[in-house]
Amino acid sequence: MATSDIPDSFFERVDTSPDGEFYREPRLVQHIDQVTIDALTQWYREFLHAEADVLDLMSSWVSHYPSDLALGRVAGLGMNAAELAANPRLTEHCVHDLNAVPELPYEDAAFDRATIAVSIQYLVRPVETMRSTARVLRPGGRICVAMSHRCFPTKAIRAFHQLPPRDRIRLVGAYLDLGGFEEVDFVDRSPPSGDPLWIVTGRTPEG
Repeated sequence: MATSDIPDSFFERVDTSPDGEFYREPRLVQHIDQVTIDALTQWYREFLHAEADVLDLMSSWVSHYPSDLALGRVAGLGMNAAELAANPRLTEHCVHDLNAVPELPYEDAAFDRATIAVSIQYLVRPVETMRSTARVLRPGGRICVAMSHRCFPTKAIRAFHQLPPRDRIRLVGAYLDLGGFEEVDFVDRSPPSGDPLWIVTGRTPEG
């Protein structure tokens, strides 16, 4: 799939006002239920590794990483300074609007892992963001995009309202593929009772 194969209409939103206005006030709430949070934390236990340098994209006041897993640098990039400051897992944080500037403010090959948790539906320039994410990951670095079915409806792109889950997952897989990731794969970690948890992963080229 080429970028031109993704219709521009997929990225239309009800609320077209600057995202900084929407996210000005902190929202210290959970966006998936506890059993699904636990499933995501378990996934991160498998996906991350000790002392990994991790980029938490579209971060908030909680990252859901295992509390007993010692990590290296943990950089959080999000939209609200108060939320980011409240996140105990971050070693640094940065307020940055990816829809305005999809290029990440980090050096090349800075991280081992990148995560996006239940936020990919808000990106209007996702392929550009994925390309920049691949740039800041080290060779063989991995990205994990976790999705569910909840969202802020006025800020989520049209595709996430109109497409069935299977096609939303395929769309996110295309973001990663077009962004330069290899071995793009899908894992369903939905708990038996709770919100769904769909995970798309990819890896940067080794050389």
